[in-house]
Amino acid sequence: MQTELSKRLGVEHAVFGFTPFPAVAAAITRAGGFGVLGAVRYTAPDDLARDLDWMQDHTDGLPYGLDVVMPAKKVEGVGEAEIEAMIPEGHRQFVRDTLAKHGVPELAEGEASGWRITGWMEQVARSQLDVAFDYPIRLLANALGSPPADVVQRAHDQGVLVAALAGSARHARHHADAGIDIVVAQGYEAGGHTGEIATMVLVPEVVDAVGPLPVLAAGGIGSGEQIAAGLALGAQGVWLGSLWLTTTEAEMHSRALTRKLLAAGSGDTVRSRALTGKPARQLRTEWTDAWDDPAGPGTLPMPLQGLLVAEAVSRIQKYEVEPLLGTPVGQIVGRMTAERSVQETFDELTRGFERAIDRINRIAGRDAR
Repeated sequence: MQTELSKRLGVEHAVFGFTPFPAVAAAITRAGGFGVLGAVRYTAPDDLARDLDWMQDHTDGLPYGLDVVMPAKKVEGVGEAEIEAMIPEGHRQFVRDTLAKHGVPELAEGEASGWRITGWMEQVARSQLDVAFDYPIRLLANALGSPPADVVQRAHDQGVLVAALAGSARHARHHADAGIDIVVAQGYEAGGHTGEIATMVLVPEVVDAVGPLPVLAAGGIGSGEQIAAGLALGAQGVWLGSLWLTTTEAEMHSRALTRKLLAAGSGDTVRSRALTGKPARQLRTEWTDAWDDPAGPGTLPMPLQGLLVAEAVSRIQKYEVEPLLGTPVGQIVGRMTAERSVQETFDELTRGFERAIDRINRIAGRDAR
């Protein structure tokens, strides 16, 4: 599964694996793909440095990248405290009522609420970059589109390629104009923040819009046959995220959530604003239903919604309250039916890719060699 882009980056397979777990990212790289570590959960630079040190020790000198979340534009002089003050009391009460309805216990006195969504704020992302550029990362990806121009220039000055996610050809052209090196065409089927155009339609549109800039196909891809389809549509690789959530290396810290993922079908996700304020595909739960109910207060815009629900999500996860327990995941969750290692997952991807190529060769009347 090699392309011009994979050869340029020195990887065996044109499979880019996004994950919040260092052990998974390193295993993807060791398996011949390109591991991309998600940085959004790192609010302390020292924690990111610790895990990048670990990545260095466990990637055998092979390439890997980092994914951050930062807007192209920022609001000057607004910090977390000022943003918190914008959250209406009625929304806070709705969170309290929903948790009480399901008997979700409080955190222990003095216990931190766990992951805060401050990683969506530009100053946090910039502190992450200050750490990351001390390491030999080969790719910087931004989940909110084109990063600020100075960040693109800083990456290029250090020989780091920049990738940006796009949900439409218009977005992709904007990325190209901003000097982005790789466009990730992410279809409607994808987990997390995603647009409204399906992958099969989106990928060739983006390829045509920005060629010869390399494009990665993303959204609903979880088999070797689907990788072959993405390359057939003109992509130079694929961007996979959801597939790694049920690998044995994933640090989910919740057996209940893993069980829900393994049992879910492709129709058990919903594109909801409940987590961050922007539409993000995730498991459908009673939590997402509550926020999507017209009788409720509705969600707040980013980053207010993320700050509002951060402690609640931590409590739901800690106490494994299954009716409310969910995670961002794509429609490919229907294929995630068993826990396997990253290497076993890669082995199945390569076998499926070979099956697809053999099938196409037979249809074209060529011997598969």
